[in-house]
Amino acid sequence: MIASKAQHTPMEEKVRVLQRKLYLSAKEQPKKKYGILYDKTHRWDVLKLAWKQVRINKGSAGIDDQSVDYIDDFIGVDTFLQEIQQELREKAYRPKPVKRVYIRKENRKERPL
Repeated sequence: MIASKAQHTPMEEKVRVLQRKLYLSAKEQPKKKYGILYDKTHRWDVLKLAWKQVRINKGSAGIDDQSVDYIDDFIGVDTFLQEIQQELREKAYRPKPVKRVYIRKENRKERPL
């Protein structure tokens, strides 16, 4: 059976084209240093697709304890993404530190997740 090609919306297709161009450029020039990618990350289609993928993957709350459901129900996705977009445009976005969690291994030691 031949797998059918995934159907993407025009918005998703534009983001996929961007991702592919960046990927091919990086593969072609492995030592190339990429400067700030703010001009790519604050695009509305990139942010919307990123949010869609977070929803599909059932993303959990981050260090700020804002869950996907909380954002959906109380803040509003568009408002949330517009705030992030504005911070990225102004180059003022500063992500919070990653939440560190440790998992106990069989030998009773712990490893970071």
